[in-house]
Amino acid sequence: MAMEYLGIDVSKRSLRLALLRRDGKYRDRTLENTPRGFGQLAQWLEKWSSEPVHVCLEATGPYGEAVAEYLHEAGYRVSIVNPARVKAFAQSEGLRTKTDKVDARLIARFCQALEPEPWQPAPPRVRQLQALVRRLDALQQMRLQEEGRLEGAHPTVAPEIRSHLDYLDKQIQHLRQQIRELIDDDPDLRQQARLLASIPGISDITCAWLLAEVRFERYDNARELAAYTGLTPREFQSGTIKGKPRLCKRGNARLRKALYMPALAAIRCNPLVRNLAERMRKRGKQGKVIVAAAMRKLIHIAYGVLKHQTPFLEQGA
Repeated sequence: MAMEYLGIDVSKRSLRLALLRRDGKYRDRTLENTPRGFGQLAQWLEKWSSEPVHVCLEATGPYGEAVAEYLHEAGYRVSIVNPARVKAFAQSEGLRTKTDKVDARLIARFCQALEPEPWQPAPPRVRQLQALVRRLDALQQMRLQEEGRLEGAHPTVAPEIRSHLDYLDKQIQHLRQQIRELIDDDPDLRQQARLLASIPGISDITCAWLLAEVRFERYDNARELAAYTGLTPREFQSGTIKGKPRLCKRGNARLRKALYMPALAAIRCNPLVRNLAERMRKRGKQGKVIVAAAMRKLIHIAYGVLKHQTPFLEQGA
């Protein structure tokens, strides 16, 4: 069946579109990444597409979720692809990864060439869990801000800030309880949480973050999952200048943030992560480089225990 291909380059505020038409020509447009922009996108596709449209965007965390759900519900074939796959395709097209941006046209060409599998939204329970953990994070950030304000607060407003902190504490406690109950009431989530919690360094809330933000079954291997998380090193190169590897940070920023403290804990209490950190220190690595490697190792271990459906064991992880 004849198809046309829409590549969407997603950012927090905008959607850069490239419609690859049957005649090989492109139609480009930039819209707001808002519900109003989604409606304009649907109208634009109706106007310019002459065949069924296969929509493709990168898995870049929360910024693309809403437009993907909108287009899926509107009946379009939607694929959300791992950035590592698009990067490999870009390299096959002769593009470097530093200055040659993975743009909407390239994503459309990728979609035409490889025709990735259609994406399905997360089950309702997982979407509920995602809403709860994101709300919990927002309240925790709000509490940190209020604590900072209290330090230098005038006596006139200090009692109000303390009252707000008490309120936030109750809301945070209530959300944690809701998260626990939601996971316990769902057999699949409960089993996955039990496996993840067997990993030293992974707390109950980190389990909830992983289950809410990651569809583990979508990834063929742990390396692909690490790329989605934005924890794979990338080479910074321009012409003859070659820099140090750094994290790509194109993936799920919420998940990276949620893994930071568990990685610090795992460096102390998880034998596999601790040994990795010690080897890196001997090679002269330090600080954030070691923590990033620990986060990446935790993702690999998490993928392993869920794939094999066995709890963490040092000798088998």
